[in-house]
Amino acid sequence: MELWGRMLWPLLSGPGRRGGIRGWAFSSWQPHPPLAGLSSAIELVNHWTRVFEKKGVPEARESSEYIVAHVLGAKTFQSLRPALRTQPLTSQQLQCIQELSSRRLQRMPVQYILGEWDFQGLSLKMMPPVFIPRPETEELVEWVLEEVAQRSHAVGSPGSPLILEVGCGSGAISLSLLSQLPQSRVIAVDKGETAISLTHENAQSYEDPAALDGGEEGMDIITHILALAPRLLKDCGSIFLEVDPRHLELVSSWLQSRPELYLNLVAVRRDFCGRPRFLHIRRSGP
Repeated sequence: MELWGRMLWPLLSGPGRRGGIRGWAFSSWQPHPPLAGLSSAIELVNHWTRVFEKKGVPEARESSEYIVAHVLGAKTFQSLRPALRTQPLTSQQLQCIQELSSRRLQRMPVQYILGEWDFQGLSLKMMPPVFIPRPETEELVEWVLEEVAQRSHAVGSPGSPLILEVGCGSGAISLSLLSQLPQSRVIAVDKGETAISLTHENAQSYEDPAALDGGEEGMDIITHILALAPRLLKDCGSIFLEVDPRHLELVSSWLQSRPELYLNLVAVRRDFCGRPRFLHIRRSGP
């Protein structure tokens, strides 16, 4: 796998290793003693759910469940053994839950609080301001895998596809494709500088705003990719894009106005909310 430009923290956790606590400091948070009278995982989940709901924190119960499960060494609260949900926690565990929950009260995304997130079976490190992959992005990976499988079946051999990801962020797409297509070659690029400081966090959003900035209509990066495609793709080569639902018509019109590129929008898939999210564009021409 080659990395061009900046590959932002796409590292897999090692065997048995969890993302752990990053120790980020926030001046508005002050340590407090563990909450009196609360000792079990279930009690802590219920308590912080109420606190999050009162403060208007989105996904209050899910947030508290992920935090408590993380401190207890599990991925999800549901995966905890029943006994672990009711037995008393140590003072260190209680303090840790208090600290992580305080960060959630500051609207820090759960993925950053935990320091990791699962994507297509991979446990990826998550650190601000790297863009957090959306859940429906896994559908894009599935679509690419289906297309590769169909093409391999048609030619009678698995082949070794060459894949380029522009704006790799955490590397979720590239690494998940590489893990399931071990014979493939993946090139991942990102425009950010490797040495960017994690302390320069946006006060309103922990994700890098530039990761979502596509120009006035959101088409800048898309049109750059499509303009370069004829020089990068073989005949019948494919581009898979995850776009804003509003971009379907814009992309279609843009391609129709540039027949010299020999690029055709051949399929559209909707995300789990029913919105047109993924585009399959194929080169067909000289």
